[in-house]
Amino acid sequence: MRISVPHRRASVAGAVVTALALGTVAVASVLPGSTARAAAGCLVDYQVNQWTGGFTAAVRVTAGDTAVNGWTVTWTYGGDQRITNSWNAQVTQSGASVTARNAAWNGSLPAGGSTEFGVQGTYSASSAAPTGFALNGVPCNGAEPTTPPTGTPTPPPTVTPPPTTPPPTTPPPTTPPPTTPPPTTPPPTTGCGAAVLCDGFENQTGTTPSGDWSLNYPDCQGGGTASIDGTTAHQGSRSVRISGTAGYCNHVFVRSNRDLSGAGQVRYARFWVRHTTALPTQHVTFLAMRDANDGNRDLRMGGQNGALQWNRASDDATLPEQSPNGVALSLPLPVNRWTCVEFLVDGTQGRLQTWVDGTAVTGLTADGTPTHDIDGQWHNRANWRPNLTDLRLGWESYGEGADTLWFDDVALGSARIGC
Repeated sequence: MRISVPHRRASVAGAVVTALALGTVAVASVLPGSTARAAAGCLVDYQVNQWTGGFTAAVRVTAGDTAVNGWTVTWTYGGDQRITNSWNAQVTQSGASVTARNAAWNGSLPAGGSTEFGVQGTYSASSAAPTGFALNGVPCNGAEPTTPPTGTPTPPPTVTPPPTTPPPTTPPPTTPPPTTPPPTTPPPTTGCGAAVLCDGFENQTGTTPSGDWSLNYPDCQGGGTASIDGTTAHQGSRSVRISGTAGYCNHVFVRSNRDLSGAGQVRYARFWVRHTTALPTQHVTFLAMRDANDGNRDLRMGGQNGALQWNRASDDATLPEQSPNGVALSLPLPVNRWTCVEFLVDGTQGRLQTWVDGTAVTGLTADGTPTHDIDGQWHNRANWRPNLTDLRLGWESYGEGADTLWFDDVALGSARIGC
């Protein structure tokens, strides 16, 4: 990173649904006894598979008697569900309200035509069923846009779910692959695969990083330190310990001395990190990569407003945007435990994706299409095509923010490596 002044960014402190239960439960798309007129409207079928604290759902949307060229499906969760990942659609969430927009390849539906997308999420206190399904603002599943009459409503007939296999006792895979088209991001390979960098620091013999790693103090050197630690490790017996101090210019990193050019322009990375202090309100950085296509300024991962973020040193763009909604689409970095962080930087298409403990983070995804609160600011720069030349792990503070953290089992290659 090469900057001349500290950062000074401001901080930001209807559908009738069957009961949602453990196992696979379907939201009725056509109720028994419904008329042909109901079938002429749009339908949204929401099939959920959940376990304690988490769920996935397959959502099938069917156009009504008019073709659709570009669709937006909306619904409202009845509990505290929070979507963390999606496939075959661009899904955002604000409070309990969810908005899913078509991908580039599945936006056109003929009259009566269908397509399917999926979501994954978490919940804590309640997983009450979603309601209010609509397609392009029009209520679906036979719901009328007018206010229903007062009085005691007649309950709909109970829809018995079709026989299914017993619900799983363990959660399904983190990212269930869609059927068609194939997933944008391939599943991780076993171990480090053909990664050009795969290091658990076990070959380090002293306390000062050496060999494949060297100390690095970008811009200036302050009170921060980096060392090889033989007392704390994710695996094996060694890791890199960073003692990061607060105050501008206390910059300290360990830099990989390996030739990383073999990873090409599409780079996947994985590292395990252990923090002792929550991410602060002001901006900090703990990973940096020099971008040869951006004046050798850094692409940085760190935190702001208590949540993970990406930052581009050349124009200070952030991912997600630092609005309350944007920050809510990221997540804090857990403290006092090892956390697996993965990311993809696609320099050929200008895309960026991030996973924490195997789950994709919506707010840390730049998919090429500007989305307010997420990557709208990031994509203000047209044709962002990073060419990354190095990898550094450490700590930069631009005001507040001291932390002691460890890194271990670092890998980088041209295919997803996994946790």
